[in-house]
Amino acid sequence: MTAPAKPAQAILALRPFVPAKDFARSKAFYQALGFRMVRESKDIAIFELGAFGFILQDFYVQELAHNFMIQLMVDDVDAWWRTLDCQALVKIFGAAPPRAPAIQPWGLKVGYIFDPCGPLWHVTEPAA
Repeated sequence: MTAPAKPAQAILALRPFVPAKDFARSKAFYQALGFRMVRESKDIAIFELGAFGFILQDFYVQELAHNFMIQLMVDDVDAWWRTLDCQALVKIFGAAPPRAPAIQPWGLKVGYIFDPCGPLWHVTEPAA
């Protein structure tokens, strides 16, 4: 077995493309979660939270969107969760109610946030 090749340059970002059925509503949803929109065009919006980010795209296929998941790992999931206005996510954006953090069978504490267009966010913290 050989060692993997080293990249010629440092990686600066790794951003998933997140689908959106209602592009305007999704942009507002992610801003309500605390993401900062750093660039926007007709078909995409780039969001960042700290050093990490994703690209929201004005593209929607239900089968993709409803099977799209992203893990957001934070230092303290309970503290991060307390910053959410869960009722507003449901009332304003029509999202499914978030599920508060709980220990999962695989050992991580995970809370779930449902994007109103389908993607599911797993908000977790490092294993103890």
